[in-house]
Amino acid sequence: MSAMLPEDDLSCPVCYDIFKDPVLLPCSHSFCRACLQRFWNGGSSRTCPVCRRRASKKSPPSNLALRNLCEAFLQGRSRTAVDEEDVSCSQHGEVLKLFCLDDQLPICVVCQASKTHKGHNCSPTEEAALDCKDKLSSALKTLKDNLDMISNLRMNAAVTLEHIKCQAQRIEKRMKDQFLELHQFLIMEEEARMSALKEEEEKKIQAVKERDDLLMSRMSSLLDIIRSTEKEMAADDLTLLQNFKSTIERTQCSLEDSEGVCGALMDEAKHLSNLKFKVWENMQEISPYSPVTLDPNTAHPCLCLSDDLTSVHYSSPCRPLPSNPERFHISAEVLGRVALCAGTHSWDVEVGTSDDWILGVASVSIKRDKEVQARPENGFWTLCLRDGEYRAMASPPMPLDVKRRLQRVRVQLNWEAGEVTFSCPVEGSSLHTFSHTFIEKVLPYFYTQSKHPLRVVPKPVLISVMENRSNIIYLK
Repeated sequence: MSAMLPEDDLSCPVCYDIFKDPVLLPCSHSFCRACLQRFWNGGSSRTCPVCRRRASKKSPPSNLALRNLCEAFLQGRSRTAVDEEDVSCSQHGEVLKLFCLDDQLPICVVCQASKTHKGHNCSPTEEAALDCKDKLSSALKTLKDNLDMISNLRMNAAVTLEHIKCQAQRIEKRMKDQFLELHQFLIMEEEARMSALKEEEEKKIQAVKERDDLLMSRMSSLLDIIRSTEKEMAADDLTLLQNFKSTIERTQCSLEDSEGVCGALMDEAKHLSNLKFKVWENMQEISPYSPVTLDPNTAHPCLCLSDDLTSVHYSSPCRPLPSNPERFHISAEVLGRVALCAGTHSWDVEVGTSDDWILGVASVSIKRDKEVQARPENGFWTLCLRDGEYRAMASPPMPLDVKRRLQRVRVQLNWEAGEVTFSCPVEGSSLHTFSHTFIEKVLPYFYTQSKHPLRVVPKPVLISVMENRSNIIYLK
């Protein structure tokens, strides 16, 4: 019955060999017990390697029917191989007792003397079979090693797939949180500015109303004077003359502020001038600028990065990470995200109470799958604190005379001058300067085995305005 089935139907989807001790999952897919266990031990959750359906926590049952079919298939293949061993020479009818080493073919004694194989190196089939088995054994080992490597790559691919999904979810949440913070800031900023606008509107309206009340009072007074004057004018001449002095004095009242009040209107320019820019300036309080951000894809699994990617500390790995080429696999290291290859750059790192760290820059081509010393000859220009001693990691390392414990360290790179300078920004004192002619890009470099974080200090954003003819250029 097994001879009727194609070999592919009896092959494990993981190792692609005939099933060995096959087990059956609830989704009806079968695998070698060892292959399935290796797949699960590689970091994947207990899911089917083919359809990804979740499997039971219990040990999967053996697939007895499939195991019987596989055993029958292998026995049939062995019998066929035995039967073919005693095949006679198709040309001479003699038993194939020799093996032509030049043509890699079994031959008979007549073949050896023929023109086809004359002068060829030959050996008895028994000896040749042993040599061939040794070669095939070596080739088989290489094939199995390649198979294991491919299997491990597939396992890492499964871990990578799961990590990418987790990354996307984590990034989405952090982005939403940051945008929510910005939205809340904008709402509060809008409410404050609207409140100021409403307050000014009420003050301006109140001022106009008060002035209007004053004008109404003056208007009423003028009407009284007009009526009184008209009455005096209608009197007889003697009465008019007798009351003329007082009457003419009443008509001499002046009209104050007849041209209106300055500043009575709303100050539109105050509310609308550079409105978006002013809001952006205020927004810097909740959105500081970091000169260096860390790249999580380079971080060793034992390092924990902050949500804003500006600080790092040592921690036990909480989940398996993909074995991607960018990642440090041996030492607790992480790199900055942006490579530097021109100009002058500087950043301050708050080391605080951390007692085990290395800071500086490293070439983009440094080894990440093996442990190397952080020295210039290996592509590192760094400063470290180790065993309570500050050292410049030259060759050999140079102890530094530091009087007080450093709380911050400034790293400054001058690419064109070929200098990496370390200093204390608090005291303004220089610690050490490396000189090197850079020929490739470098990245900010961090190492720590302390649970106390290293943090990149944010920088203020300075804006200057330069007028160039009619253009205004904003520089950060």
